[in-house]
Amino acid sequence: MAEEEPGLDPLPEDARLNSLDERLRRAKSDEAIRNGGGSDKGQGDYNLGNRVLAELVGGMAGGALIGWVLDRFLGTSPWLLLVLLFLGIGSAFRNIIRISNQRSK
Repeated sequence: MAEEEPGLDPLPEDARLNSLDERLRRAKSDEAIRNGGGSDKGQGDYNLGNRVLAELVGGMAGGALIGWVLDRFLGTSPWLLLVLLFLGIGSAFRNIIRISNQRSK
């Protein structure tokens, strides 16, 4: 019986609300274009900085560790440590330059 009872009819859509929705969409797209497409460039720069730091620290630490281990086995302390440390630094700088050239293209 509840189905047969007259109830409130849903209100028809208001043209003013549709117009407001359209204007809001247009304003958001205009604002995104004005702000550079709305892309989050800051996060990409942060990730790039972390990658550069990891290359630098990893190159130095890897070269120093391998040099220290070889010095212990071969008894050439501290020469292999120094040589491989500088090779690790050079490799890190080469990788950093390669990363920076990829970003500028």
